[in-house]
Amino acid sequence: MSILTPRRRAQLNRRSLHLAYATAGYNLLEGVVAVAAGAAASSTALLGFGLDSFIEVSSALVVIWQFRSRVPEARERLALRLIALSFFALAAWISVDAVRSLLGPGEAEPSPVGIGIAAVSVMVMPLLVWAKRRTGRELGSATVVADSMQTMLCTYLSGILLVGLVLNALLGWSWADPIAGLVIAAVAVREGVEAWRGEQCEDCAIPTSPGQQADGCGCGPGCTDACCITEGGSPR
Repeated sequence: MSILTPRRRAQLNRRSLHLAYATAGYNLLEGVVAVAAGAAASSTALLGFGLDSFIEVSSALVVIWQFRSRVPEARERLALRLIALSFFALAAWISVDAVRSLLGPGEAEPSPVGIGIAAVSVMVMPLLVWAKRRTGRELGSATVVADSMQTMLCTYLSGILLVGLVLNALLGWSWADPIAGLVIAAVAVREGVEAWRGEQCEDCAIPTSPGQQADGCGCGPGCTDACCITEGGSPR
């Protein structure tokens, strides 16, 4: 595959920006609905999910900030570190919320609205993940790929929330989703560390010669940059 033409690069930059706008808009709406439903049902899981949506908005805003620049590549390193910080913030919030849910004296009431918003997110989020990952890899942007991983974690969290709310509604298992949430928090920390270390991976860069990878990443052995991670989560 040849080096991206200026026209194609401009198209991908615009697509990255549009995907970030779509992510920010959807998650803002999702967050408002989830927080309102969580407050009504006294559900810490729903409240945590709503605040997680706002963290996802912050990740999308980082991408918007980068790709509104005339030279998005110049902001790649800082943007990647900002997204790494959003991973850490997400992990911290999920951990605190999960522990509070497990130790709290009260039990959440069933929330049909919460089940509905979680079900919608399980369907919408994978589409955004696919579009972001495909765009980021063709463009050679570690930021866009890292943002897709942030959205992927939110997809997992949506599924966990849905299962937890359904189990709580049907069986009264209010402890189910906070336990799984702690697993997601651990994954978020790992992804944050990989995104942060990506700045130190000098081999992962915008392609400058035909010999580099087709997706724009000239990745060396052991590279942990987000753009060098395969579908299975392992380095190339």
